[in-house]
Amino acid sequence: MEPLLAMQGIIKRYPGVLALSGVDFTLQAGEVNCLVGENGAGKSTLIKVLSGAIVRDAGSIRIEGNEAHLDSPADAQRLGIGVIYQDFKLVPALTVAENILLGTEPVVGRSPFIDRKGMDEKASAALGLLGEEIDTRSPVGHLSVAKQQMVEIAKALSRNVRILAMDEPTAPLTERETANLFKVIRSLKDRGVGIIYISHRLEEIFEVGDRVTVLRDGAFVHACGINEIDRRGLIRKMVGRELENEYPRAVLARGTEILRIENLSSDRVSNVNLTLYRGEVLGLAGLVGAGRSELARLVFGADRRTGGRIFLDGKEIAPESPHEAIREGIGLLTEDRNRYGLIMQMSIRENISLSSLRAMLTGPFIDRRKEETAARQLSDDLRIKAPDTGVIVENLSGGNRQKVVLARWLNTKARVLIFDEPTAGIDVGVKYEIYTLINRLAREGIGVIVISSDLPELLGICHRVAVMCEGELTGIVEGTEATQETVMTYAHKNRR
Repeated sequence: MEPLLAMQGIIKRYPGVLALSGVDFTLQAGEVNCLVGENGAGKSTLIKVLSGAIVRDAGSIRIEGNEAHLDSPADAQRLGIGVIYQDFKLVPALTVAENILLGTEPVVGRSPFIDRKGMDEKASAALGLLGEEIDTRSPVGHLSVAKQQMVEIAKALSRNVRILAMDEPTAPLTERETANLFKVIRSLKDRGVGIIYISHRLEEIFEVGDRVTVLRDGAFVHACGINEIDRRGLIRKMVGRELENEYPRAVLARGTEILRIENLSSDRVSNVNLTLYRGEVLGLAGLVGAGRSELARLVFGADRRTGGRIFLDGKEIAPESPHEAIREGIGLLTEDRNRYGLIMQMSIRENISLSSLRAMLTGPFIDRRKEETAARQLSDDLRIKAPDTGVIVENLSGGNRQKVVLARWLNTKARVLIFDEPTAGIDVGVKYEIYTLINRLAREGIGVIVISSDLPELLGICHRVAVMCEGELTGIVEGTEATQETVMTYAHKNRR
């Protein structure tokens, strides 16, 4: 049977880098082939070749046996290829409907005027496939990250795709939104659509996949039916070695108090009391919208407090801005690293020094030698994969971008570090490195708070887990005694 898609011997070179080394990939109609591998393995590059966003240097692409010439995204769209990228391709100032139908806007009769009513109806229909009710006239920039992701998916579905590639589609989604997405995927399969599914959440691979294809360092490694491999075997294929413990936890004696918050409140958080100790990894759990990130922003001075007190090493502090929090020794690795954690058009070196520029000065000027020395040392320490520190951050993989953010905060010599979804969109191998780094920070006496929607992650690496619901702290459980059931009970405590 002729496959829906056959990519053979795909090669893509960049200066000094062989991104794809003769990769083969096939996709049948009505199947989900999960494309997995570590960050930098070549998954996104392969998808960009398929979408026409970049042109391959060698190799062939055939759709239903016919040679496909994909020299631009327009070529891919004409052939029924749709892609949902990890980094959103939305125009914030345009409405939801305008984004969904961008380039395919309906017109009134034969006139040149856009049919606004028809556009809203078509956009609503596409969102309806996902079980979403979003105001189609609302600017996309006003939506949450999760809602923007649903708009991206609706945009692809509105174009009657035959081949749909999804790059980390569930990273910002709630459980309900993820369940809706999986229903849509099954519906698309029934209609004969072939789906390429990229995710670092391995449980999703086994839930939604029919086959799995593994890439490593830009090369094809393995392909098989999803029922022919288990989780441990898949991890071994991805990283090229055994990971004995997927969630390493540092065994440490609890130190003295380093951070204490008393009755901390805002318009989204209500009277939270919490203590963090030296050498502790404290997890912060809860459903989306529970107030976890809002609490972190209060401690970091990014949001305005309406009440409460913050103590660092026994001394009361009142940071009114991130600048003041950084000066006090508090760092926040934000959930949306691309938007808030990094300046994408700047180099690794410049991003690492951003929060500690005073230490980089010689007189009134930035000392590039100091900056380079610090950046190189941290890059080597964190194993950031790049030829040098002058590489633009936008050109890095998701895992390496996260390492750059972490390097920046390590450069500030922070005493308290708050990680908000630190492993979102990161492969299992880099996750392990991040966990190891978190353990190292704890051993050095730094207080660490980890916010995560991945419960196995929190239960695996944290010494205690604090749970929030509707802006309130509803419970704290010891990591060794915590279970998913216990945490979820607290996470629903205020809900009826």
